[in-house]
Amino acid sequence: MKDALKLLQEKCGCTADGSFGPNTARGIVKHYELSPERGAHLLGQASHESAGFKLVRESLYYSTPERIQAVWPSRFATVEDAKPYAKNPDALAGKVYSGRMGNKTEEQAALFCGRGFLQLTGHDNYKSFASEMGLSKVMTDPKLLEEDYAFETALWFFKSNNLWKICDEGVNDDTIKRLTRKINGGYTGLDHRVEETNKVYAWLK
Repeated sequence: MKDALKLLQEKCGCTADGSFGPNTARGIVKHYELSPERGAHLLGQASHESAGFKLVRESLYYSTPERIQAVWPSRFATVEDAKPYAKNPDALAGKVYSGRMGNKTEEQAALFCGRGFLQLTGHDNYKSFASEMGLSKVMTDPKLLEEDYAFETALWFFKSNNLWKICDEGVNDDTIKRLTRKINGGYTGLDHRVEETNKVYAWLK
């Protein structure tokens, strides 16, 4: 697999060393014509979601059925029910995502798993992304979201969910918390998101 961050750096005219730092952050913001506030929020959240721009695909590899059952108790009533899905990420994706987000089959659910720096997930989200970004090819080659368009998934998510409006209110604990709720559905990793967003904002100001 190609390195998504290196591809992004090349696109933005930065040194493609695969390391996220001040120069890369400034290059991204300039290339995509983002304000310091929008750039800080987007990059801070994306950095957290992708473990520092290193993860571009949702990890559904679980070595034990106990862990699977704990994460998805509504899908697996017992540990025994989860056993066939341990160490079987495609089957697990099919089980937990089929019948949701436009995934009509388990095969679709596995194909349209979380990809990109903000983990775009589900057939309907892929279809909307492909249509609005003019990138129909991602529907037949979803792995492009792990490479060429990993960052575009984050841009699309912020735009389609009207998150820029919150970004424009400034960079502070309240706006970071509200964005986290919109992105995460809760406040998982909030302290790290605050840290990352403030760090990037200091680079961009």
